[in-house]
Amino acid sequence: MQSVKGTLIPIGGNEDKGIEENEMYTLEFIDEGILAHVVRESGGENATIVVIPTASSIPVEVGDNYTEAFTTLGCKNIHVLDIRSKEDSEKQSSISLIESADCVMFSGGDQSKISDKIGGTTLHKILMNRYKNDSEFVIAGTSAGAMAMANEMISGGSAADAFIKGAVNMREGLGLIPQLIIDTHFIQRGRFGRQSEAVAKFPDLIGIGLAEDTGMIIKNGNECTVIGSGMVIVFDGKKLTHNNEKVLKEGTPMTMANLTVHVLANGDQYNIDHRQVTVLPIEAPFI
Repeated sequence: MQSVKGTLIPIGGNEDKGIEENEMYTLEFIDEGILAHVVRESGGENATIVVIPTASSIPVEVGDNYTEAFTTLGCKNIHVLDIRSKEDSEKQSSISLIESADCVMFSGGDQSKISDKIGGTTLHKILMNRYKNDSEFVIAGTSAGAMAMANEMISGGSAADAFIKGAVNMREGLGLIPQLIIDTHFIQRGRFGRQSEAVAKFPDLIGIGLAEDTGMIIKNGNECTVIGSGMVIVFDGKKLTHNNEKVLKEGTPMTMANLTVHVLANGDQYNIDHRQVTVLPIEAPFI
């Protein structure tokens, strides 16, 4: 892959249920520790942060939540870009905001909405160009916003049907980091099986499973550092000796042999190009 200069911060999500129990009304939110990392990577309290709640079914409420959270962290230049159509992604006001941003933050919700309303637009092209060429530019995303960073994007699928062919649905994401397949809420929602199938479909790619309140700071499209309180599961299918995904009918249990799996925690590092883990010494401070 062509080297990139910007920073990606995919985050596993952490829901704040608010007053509603219905899933569609839950507010995707992130612990302050993770957001503090986003602010620091973006240049500090004076950074221009643009929140894009496109994935959410309640974008106004989610935008307000992030505005409040970033304000609590001392940020002064926070904007909510409420994109609800491809036409919104072509507006000059939207484009100008992305051109001036230090950080773009994608909320949780439905990742397919991000692909449908931003993918292939002028806004998408500017995001890609700035990410590739601007070393000061940060793109962060939680839950759906993290999953949409990939090119081969998980768009849905049942965690209950663990490792059954057809349990995962894939579609094209934003392609910011095409080497990865990203899944979120990974431990809490038992998504080991669906990420395994995604890697079986694309064994040359690396699967990343992010727990809630956990993320990765990815520099130059390659160097990953784990942040937050949970774990990151890395799936590497490059050395598979058996993978029957292509020959099975849907609904059939699958087999994979010699799938390499790493479990990483706060401060651990992963090199995408070399597929290499560097573990933080046990006495090192929590970051």
